[in-house]
Amino acid sequence: MLSKSLLKNIRRIEITTNRLVTDVFSGQYHSVFKGRGVEFDEVREYQIGDDVKTIDWNVTARTGIPHVKKYIEERELTVMILVDVSASSAFGTVRELKSKLAAEIAALLAFSAIRNNDRVGLMMFTDQIEEFIPPRKGTTHVLRVIREVLYFKPKSRKTDIVLALEHLNHILKRKTVVFVISDFFENAAGKMPLKKALSIANKRHDIIAVSLNDPREKELPDCGLVTLHDAEAGEKVLVDTSSEPLRREYAKKAVQRAEAREKLFRSAGVDHIPVSTDGPYVDAMVKFFLQRRRRIT
Repeated sequence: MLSKSLLKNIRRIEITTNRLVTDVFSGQYHSVFKGRGVEFDEVREYQIGDDVKTIDWNVTARTGIPHVKKYIEERELTVMILVDVSASSAFGTVRELKSKLAAEIAALLAFSAIRNNDRVGLMMFTDQIEEFIPPRKGTTHVLRVIREVLYFKPKSRKTDIVLALEHLNHILKRKTVVFVISDFFENAAGKMPLKKALSIANKRHDIIAVSLNDPREKELPDCGLVTLHDAEAGEKVLVDTSSEPLRREYAKKAVQRAEAREKLFRSAGVDHIPVSTDGPYVDAMVKFFLQRRRRIT
């Protein structure tokens, strides 16, 4: 049985994200993500202006009257949310942890999907597939997705995004909209480079990377001796943050890491939504939806 505090937290996220779906994302999700194409609806008599390419020659020959095939847009989508639950997700120095931010974004995407009558599924991963929830419809299903993202306890601490993408390709044969929510601090020696894995997955599906960031990953404050802990590797190092050269080098490395990540997504043809623990993720999500809608219209 779920505790009262857990239910209250889930309910808060449900109310918040439902409001965002209604007020901010209304119509945008539908216009940005297209279905698998068109499906056959019916055969009817030819009318002036119909495309001759749609003529059904078998029915025309049988009846002696020109008939055309009528198609309708197949709107239903499958949306998969891949969430990195490695140890680095339990980090946040401002408003909330990365894991909490990931849960709220997953909820927003899930509610947007079911509002559009799409199926939504969840895969949580570290350097192994921690849990897989098959795509389904319905509010009850979405609430389960939110609960799992919020309170799931992973077995491993490390990250292997390549493994998650390979598993995705193995289990999903039809084109799927896939949101990969991670800080993209890859530390596992995968079977192939992350760029290649993203490129392969993006050819089969529609991959969107949502990167989780925190201000302390960009720069160190001047606060004297500090012990830095690598949550995934378990290593600790004592650094003197009062050293200006050290802080400059740290900031420089952060810029290089961010630039390398942007280059990775561009080269793989993957859309990227950067979000941070120190600001509202809604702004970044809305910006993505607007840019993508302009690009496809």
